[in-house]
Amino acid sequence: MSEGLIQAAQPASAGTSNSPAALGGAAPPKEQVVWLYEARKKIYPRAVSGWFARWRVLLIVLTQLVFYGAPWLLWNDRPALLFDLATRRFYLFGYVFWPQDFIFLTGLLVVCAYALFFFTAVAGRLWCGYACPQTVYTEMFMYIERWIEGDANARRKLDAAPWSLNKVWRKAAKQGLWITLALWTGVSFVGYFVPIRELVGSIASLTIGGWALFWVLFYAFATWGNAGFMREQVCKYMCPYARFQSAMLDKHSLIITYDTTRGEPRGSRGRKVDPKQAALGDCIDCGLCVAVCPTGIDIRKGLQYECIGCAGCIDVCDEVMSKMNYAPGLIRYATEHAMTSRRFGAEMWRHVFRMRTLVYGSILVLLVLALGWGLANRTSFKVDVVRDRNALARLSGDGSIENVYRLQIMNTAERPRAFLVDVAGLPGIEISSESRFDMLAAQTKFHPVRLRLPESSLKAVSPGSHAITFTIRSADGSEQVTEKAVFYVARP
Repeated sequence: MSEGLIQAAQPASAGTSNSPAALGGAAPPKEQVVWLYEARKKIYPRAVSGWFARWRVLLIVLTQLVFYGAPWLLWNDRPALLFDLATRRFYLFGYVFWPQDFIFLTGLLVVCAYALFFFTAVAGRLWCGYACPQTVYTEMFMYIERWIEGDANARRKLDAAPWSLNKVWRKAAKQGLWITLALWTGVSFVGYFVPIRELVGSIASLTIGGWALFWVLFYAFATWGNAGFMREQVCKYMCPYARFQSAMLDKHSLIITYDTTRGEPRGSRGRKVDPKQAALGDCIDCGLCVAVCPTGIDIRKGLQYECIGCAGCIDVCDEVMSKMNYAPGLIRYATEHAMTSRRFGAEMWRHVFRMRTLVYGSILVLLVLALGWGLANRTSFKVDVVRDRNALARLSGDGSIENVYRLQIMNTAERPRAFLVDVAGLPGIEISSESRFDMLAAQTKFHPVRLRLPESSLKAVSPGSHAITFTIRSADGSEQVTEKAVFYVARP
């Protein structure tokens, strides 16, 4: 057995004495070939217009304005959004995040996860249909394809036609625009990690670095391949969301549904034919819902994991219903429960916003508020206290005891600042070193601090370790950080 191929039986040799026919038996079985892997059939989705299509175009425009435009925004003479991997900093407008701020990235990922749970439980694959990069770039590539090669039938005929000057220039023009868009997408992606003005300048002067060039070409190739050729294959076979989305849905989730009760039995007819008299449902079996589907499924067979929720079938079916003077909504957003109980409207929406979605929504709101509160109360400097490991305590000539510490200060602000250090926790404890120091913008600095406990205070303090508290505040008094430490009193 070869890969993907099974030969069911081998025919017996004709004309031999051992063959079944020669022995008067039954005819030999014919060879059957069964392919385990079906070859991809190219899908030619038709253009569609309508309410959902306009929403999809609007969201594509908005998302791409953000993606292509954000790297060019400036803030304090640097990119407003920049993942600076070399210095391990992430610039987000007025915020500068360091590796120690990983908790905020964790919070953002948790918010995104709960948002996915919430919107999927409410209305299925809204992310896939309207904002997923695979869907967005596929739509953009298909727009270029339709502009140059025409709609579905024209593209199908062009692909089937022999090579000619017309076919060559159309294919070349399409590929040229695809590659240009893919390359600019790659440049924009790398522009989040390298200042895009420097990146574009290095490309123009042919001085771009190896890694930057690699990632530009890699992301461009991925965009060109996924959006231009693989398309629905990514959604059907590579995306894990298509596989586990069913775990987030239930009978009260809004999904794209075909009203079988109203539409069946389907059949073609003229506009003047009364469907009741012809014993037909409202579906005229035009097949346009299949023709506009980017994954090539028939929604009339029920919800399938290949459906990305783009709602193109709803728009085209409503258009057909309007032409036939039938009520819209043969294909629409509805719940499985509403379809079986035939209860739509307000009652259906009460089930959509059920306990499950209310819990998801409440948790999502709380997470967003917590993340916002954390960002609003985030201090713009961080402090770590490290004891001197060379000596626990040191006895001075005047009878006092000293402990030495290092304060690791991280100034995350983009301006020079001055800081003051104070200590408390033991009677009479004081700082015997410089308690004020200056720092540059976005600088990390080790500041040595010596603490002194005078001889007069030793009588009230027992030997051993004692908890103390460092307070580091900005010179303007706007922020302060408190860190705990231990002061060691040597035994006599």
